[in-house]
Amino acid sequence: MSGKAKDILKMDLYGLLGCDITATTKEIKKAYRQKALTCHPDKNPDNPKAAELFHQLSQALEVLTDAAAKAAYDKICAAKKQAEERTRKLDDKRKKIKLDLEARERRAEAQSQESVQNTRSLEEEIARLREEGSRQLEEEQRLVREQIQREKEEQQRQSGDCTQRNSGVERCSKSGVTPKLKLKWKCKKDDETNGGYSQDVLLRLLQKYGDVLNVILSSKKTGSAVVEFATVRAAELAVENECGLSGNPLKISWLEGKPEVIAPVSQPGQFPSSQSCC
Repeated sequence: MSGKAKDILKMDLYGLLGCDITATTKEIKKAYRQKALTCHPDKNPDNPKAAELFHQLSQALEVLTDAAAKAAYDKICAAKKQAEERTRKLDDKRKKIKLDLEARERRAEAQSQESVQNTRSLEEEIARLREEGSRQLEEEQRLVREQIQREKEEQQRQSGDCTQRNSGVERCSKSGVTPKLKLKWKCKKDDETNGGYSQDVLLRLLQKYGDVLNVILSSKKTGSAVVEFATVRAAELAVENECGLSGNPLKISWLEGKPEVIAPVSQPGQFPSSQSCC
């Protein structure tokens, strides 16, 4: 048995993630993100055990989100549980039950072979995962890193809503105003597809720039919607970069919360200097 397989068999993967054996892949991923965010090394630089726990969570996600590896692991866990149950029940019954020695030896040998086969199956699946690379693990770790980054950006935004630009001007958001953008696209009145845009489609296109608080499709006018972002920076990125669907592009404009542009004041004979506008 490989060292990695032995290490995994020593761990309770479901217990690490805080879910049970009936959990779906979606529930397993959600449990991983919740646990990983609390013990990510970037958030616990002074805790040497955080990296180890984060690694164990990654191993749990890697095995439990792969159908074949999960089946092999579940099979071994089930066999262990059955063996423990048999041991508990045998104490009082073993004196009363006469078993043929040869039959017991055959059963023990068959169980041993089954255990070896199950372990070999798990080793093969782990080796396959190592060769192919765990896309599930990479994706979930990316989401964790992005959420940590968003939290850092939000903390920075709360300490001051001003962003210094290299051009020598400053951009400030209006305090207390949630940034909102107006979206327009081509759509005929009788078009049931709404020009290819639904609430889910717009959310998928825009949430890559930051947290989207709300997407409201206009009930009176086709080809129109309003989106509300959590941060000014996310709204700015959407205005600057999002084009929408290739066959029906979006026109994006500010509705509320557009940052103000304030030019720095310079003294005669001096170059403009960076100033804080908040």
